[in-house]
Amino acid sequence: MRPPGLRLRGCIHSEEDEIMKKIKDVMVTDVVTFKRSDPIHYVAWALREKRISGAPIVEDGKVVGVVSERDIMRLIEEHDIKVNLLFPSPFDVIELPLKIKHELDEMVTLIKETAATAVESIMTEKAITVSKDETVAEAARIMGEHRINRLPVVDKDSKLLGLITRGDVIGTLI
Repeated sequence: MRPPGLRLRGCIHSEEDEIMKKIKDVMVTDVVTFKRSDPIHYVAWALREKRISGAPIVEDGKVVGVVSERDIMRLIEEHDIKVNLLFPSPFDVIELPLKIKHELDEMVTLIKETAATAVESIMTEKAITVSKDETVAEAARIMGEHRINRLPVVDKDSKLLGLITRGDVIGTLI
């Protein structure tokens, strides 16, 4: 707990004042977004370039899903090479290098094909969203409950207005 009377942003506030702020007061409005048709390799590049871990998928201004690094990591994990070396046979000594080479070639081909695939194949549909008039405390509760790092902020028609992240929530306490 913060010591009483600690100065926040140049004035004295209580923790309750900060956590009861409205999402519209802390959300980011310049949001990186993607389209369903964007290739996975472009999305991965943009996430890394912008130093963000995820972003909404938007069509006609409406949020239709979310993509995160976790979605991309899951895709990479699916193409992991599995080799059983616990009980190798004498033939494994001869076969193993060939087997690994073959599996690596297959993995490279799959990754290249997958990288060109549209992001809609890995995105999370039915994004969990919030209204700009909800409190930061409510955003924190939703993020914790669903184990997510960001919430698209939308209007009543699901049009994207902004984004609130765990960092934004934590920032209200600094």
